[in-house]
Amino acid sequence: MRNSSIVIVGSSNTDMVIKAARLPAPGETILGGNFFMNAGGKGANQAVAAARLGGKVLFIAKTGSDIFGKQAILILRKEGIDVSAILQDKKIPSGIALITVDDKGENSIVVASGANAALLPADIKKVKLSIESASILLMQLETPLNTISYSASVATAKKIKTILNPAPACELPDELLKNTSIITPNEKEAELLTGIPVNNISSAKQAALVLHQKGIPTVIITLGAKGALLYHENKFSEINTAKVKAVDTTAAGDVFNGALAVALAENTPMQNAVNFACKAASISVTRLGAQTSIPFRKEIK
Repeated sequence: MRNSSIVIVGSSNTDMVIKAARLPAPGETILGGNFFMNAGGKGANQAVAAARLGGKVLFIAKTGSDIFGKQAILILRKEGIDVSAILQDKKIPSGIALITVDDKGENSIVVASGANAALLPADIKKVKLSIESASILLMQLETPLNTISYSASVATAKKIKTILNPAPACELPDELLKNTSIITPNEKEAELLTGIPVNNISSAKQAALVLHQKGIPTVIITLGAKGALLYHENKFSEINTAKVKAVDTTAAGDVFNGALAVALAENTPMQNAVNFACKAASISVTRLGAQTSIPFRKEIK
């Protein structure tokens, strides 16, 4: 049985990936290994993650009307995602990401936003009722900031829980912060948002408190192989994750956020929801690619 609806506002890209022994230095050309293309984009990845893990998902996005956009919509529809709110721009190409992945599973990514940058508040107004009837609104920062801020304000006005995955990190306006229920930065994003280098649990706690003091009730800092730090209801919790051999970390954060949205939409207690999200993310890093790495509900032990 599927849970209440999760609305995701975000990006859709086509990922072009090269596997290499190591990431090239500036100005350096290296010979890589296998090349493959995947559907990607943080918004689309999170939508697929939520759908595979049992969520009823509506995805709000904008693609080009090119072959990449059409293919992305086809893939999302096959995942059982409601694509009725995806707009297609006839003048702007779809988003593209160029990704290099090294032997340790670390990656380097450059994104050409394309139509993602043309998803505007006016587009959100057309599907406002969908947000207002959701149980969870999940957002990232690969679409314009004013679009994300407007989406969050629509949800907050109806007392709908909002999750903000602040990636790629940038300075966040007060209006967005006050309309964010849960924020989920990784270590580097937490540092960029707070000015505190996050390299251990102690510094993660400091950064979490700074974010909380900005008006965000719940802060979750993801710590890669070390799991996550949760600050919720004035209490810290350290959530550990299974030790696995990482092959590709490209979509780990997206899987975490999609899983978190599903668990919370099912009214799972916060600490258990974060644990569920860590488990899903730990599976994804053992596989290559973005959406191809996302696990299904039955794989979560």
